[in-house]
Amino acid sequence: MSDSSSWEVDVEGNFPLHEAVVEVMPRGTKIVSAASSGISAWTKTAKISVILEDGTRKGYFLECATGQGARPLVEGEFHSVSAIDAVVPGLVPKAAGWGQYDNGETQEYFFLGDFHDMDFSAAPDPEYLMSQIADLHRKGMSPNGLFGFPIPTVCGKMERTVIWEKSWAKSFTHQLKDVIKYDNETNGQWLEYDAACQQLIDGVIPRLLGALQSDGREITPALIHGDLWERNIGIDMETGETILFDPGSTYAHNEMEFGTWRCTWAFYFNSPIYMRLYQRHVEPSEPVDEWDDRNRLYSIHPYLNDSAGHPGSLSRQIAYNDMLFLCEKYAPLDCLEKYDPEKDVSVTGAYVPFAMKQLG
Repeated sequence: MSDSSSWEVDVEGNFPLHEAVVEVMPRGTKIVSAASSGISAWTKTAKISVILEDGTRKGYFLECATGQGARPLVEGEFHSVSAIDAVVPGLVPKAAGWGQYDNGETQEYFFLGDFHDMDFSAAPDPEYLMSQIADLHRKGMSPNGLFGFPIPTVCGKMERTVIWEKSWAKSFTHQLKDVIKYDNETNGQWLEYDAACQQLIDGVIPRLLGALQSDGREITPALIHGDLWERNIGIDMETGETILFDPGSTYAHNEMEFGTWRCTWAFYFNSPIYMRLYQRHVEPSEPVDEWDDRNRLYSIHPYLNDSAGHPGSLSRQIAYNDMLFLCEKYAPLDCLEKYDPEKDVSVTGAYVPFAMKQLG
């Protein structure tokens, strides 16, 4: 374990740099500066400027985390980035390493990767981006043919249960139970909501997702980014290429990738052109006429993840209403409240910005 006094000295910038971070860089690297850079809801981030042993100047992106989910966040990101880069080189910044150190108060975990100067204001080219995502989903094959991931990963800061499963319905149920638990820990019990959650797990998921692997139908586990939304995509200012970052991957049903695009904070991925172009490469799974209902189900995961991370947000109410819609359609239960179309953002078109600030 690195000593808490092992900090780099004579380094320009406002971001304290621990020697443990330097140890994952190439031998002979000279640190020039370390400065806060970017905005993250759950981590502290910085740009590390260095000179490599051969005299080449290089930038690294450093992400540091403490507390709940810190280790799976950075370790999972390292393995997620590495898996994606192996399938579609250049789609994500190349990972350099991950590690941990004692910062004097607690254990701090870090991820280190290549730095890209990115523009986040421009929408990515739909045709190029969706061809890349389709390549990721088609070529990113599960190592054992099962749904899951070799190590835990996170979405936001919430750890996923990614144990290997043959059944996609079971695999998704694990992940949904995770966010229901996190949400209840943050926002407290709500009896009507709990009843809807249970019916979703007991009745809707076995029917709606079970249909993907019944009556002769099969789906292949696909490597997904796992947290693909507008703030995790940028345009490289030097090359103009689209770059994805901050993944929390798993081998999943490929359509799960797009649950977030239904959420209230989506501001260009809710445009139909992205999905239309993707489906030119990868057709919707059978039953095709249930695609939108599966998308609604998959959106519940990011909604509850958001609710758990931002107490008092509207996301819990929206997810609850979506649960009621799905229960009424696939597993009716008289004791549940009724779905309200006036609270359905797919009907109203409501947009709620997602607020983030840099951790101090």
